[in-house]
Amino acid sequence: MSLAEARQHMLKDHLMARGVHDERVLAAMAQVPRERLIAPALYSAAYDDRALPIDAGQTISQPYIVALTAQELKLSPTDRLLEIGTGSGYAAAIYAELVSRVYTMERHAELAERARRHLTELGYRNIEVRCGDGTLGWAEHAPYQAIAVAAAGPVVPPALLAQLAVGGRLIMPVGGPDLQHLLRVTRSSPSTLTQEDLGAVQFVPLISDPER
Repeated sequence: MSLAEARQHMLKDHLMARGVHDERVLAAMAQVPRERLIAPALYSAAYDDRALPIDAGQTISQPYIVALTAQELKLSPTDRLLEIGTGSGYAAAIYAELVSRVYTMERHAELAERARRHLTELGYRNIEVRCGDGTLGWAEHAPYQAIAVAAAGPVVPPALLAQLAVGGRLIMPVGGPDLQHLLRVTRSSPSTLTQEDLGAVQFVPLISDPER
């Protein structure tokens, strides 16, 4: 199967068949070349619906989870999005197809630099990558209409909630190593947050860096 055929198989069998129906999200998933953001040895698995290993003991998320997150964030072309956990840059590229600006944070310097380089090579000019402690968010550009967290923690960090705009949506896996649920938090007013459970997931842990 060619990469083009594998990408179409992903769209039809891994995304649409599992409830991803947002046309803008599907178009973004069709547009971004996942193979350009992984090691050459993994090209044949680029559109498999599974996480793949990258450097620093991290992974590139499975396409379904990226698409589900993008869909459930209810993204608008005018939104500004904060991503915690850049990893390979794949999800940032998907989000960049859907919003006006993506600010993405990665705690591993080598991953941040590689993602920055690859995203530039792919032509993205609306993504800014920063190496830092994602649990603190990126207050300089807040508030955000959408926040996507690609690592699990016991609770949503307060700093991220503080940077969520009124009407904004945050999605994060919450729980321990053995049981995590993907939660959507919506700020309906300055003092009101609502929470919804989007299902069980498995992510790498969200780690705070006290020295940063």
